[in-house]
Amino acid sequence: MLTLNRLEADFCILLLPAEIESKTLIPALRAILAKKLAEEHEIREEEISKMLGVTQAAISNYIRGTRGDPKLIQKLAADEQVSQMLDDLGERLASDMAYTPSSLAKFISLCNYIKSSLFICEIHHHLESNIDEAICKECENMLLKGPGSVY
Repeated sequence: MLTLNRLEADFCILLLPAEIESKTLIPALRAILAKKLAEEHEIREEEISKMLGVTQAAISNYIRGTRGDPKLIQKLAADEQVSQMLDDLGERLASDMAYTPSSLAKFISLCNYIKSSLFICEIHHHLESNIDEAICKECENMLLKGPGSVY
């Protein structure tokens, strides 16, 4: 009988794009937005927490840089398209002072752009170095087809 450690050694345990999105991408995007809202728009942490749907403590950690992958945050902020989309979302949140359906749509569009541009693949390769290339290619094909695509 194989133990879990033996199974992990024998099989590549692969993260799904949705797991990468929820565990690393969304926290990094929230960190950028929290810092932008606090510094550029002088919005209090408590208000930002309501806008982004997280606790005030999480916002404090995002702003201080103790939550969210610093390297990923830097890469996202350096990408011109991502930066522009974050600026637009930040402006929308700051002017509405609420997380509205249109700001939700902007956030989803931002995540979809990161997936469809295959930027999420770069994030994945940073997290896991032993990805099977055949699986990687299949996942890439699905990402290029866009949200809602089926086999």
